[in-house]
Amino acid sequence: MRRSVAAALAAAGALTSALCAAPVANATPAPPYVDHVEWAKWGDLSSLRVYPTAAGRSASGPAVYGPAEQAWAEVLAQSPDADIPGMKPQFLCHWEYAELGYPGKTSWNLEPWRPEVSYQEMLEAGCNPGGTEEPF
Repeated sequence: MRRSVAAALAAAGALTSALCAAPVANATPAPPYVDHVEWAKWGDLSSLRVYPTAAGRSASGPAVYGPAEQAWAEVLAQSPDADIPGMKPQFLCHWEYAELGYPGKTSWNLEPWRPEVSYQEMLEAGCNPGGTEEPF
């Protein structure tokens, strides 16, 4: 019995050492998080379509701030004219909740014509304050 316990403890110790020495995978995928962006127009309205990469979809979610800032920087690198009031809060709302509510949605659509609102109002509007998602 004593040998069985000693053998089990030795095996557990070896397993613990192996697990502690094993490399730990980073939970957050590496950038790029944005594949491309494009502007769409419908009459006088415009929408910036943000197409996330697989890494962007995996990294997105509530309280994932570092990658969210990196992803927004990628949006601005591809479309500097997106740097206007209201666009970043819409993007962050999509970053945090689009994959939870609409997994695999082709693009995250940001509209410069939407009103600036509080974060709570943004959430209540499903990231689309001031009306439903654009019809185009």
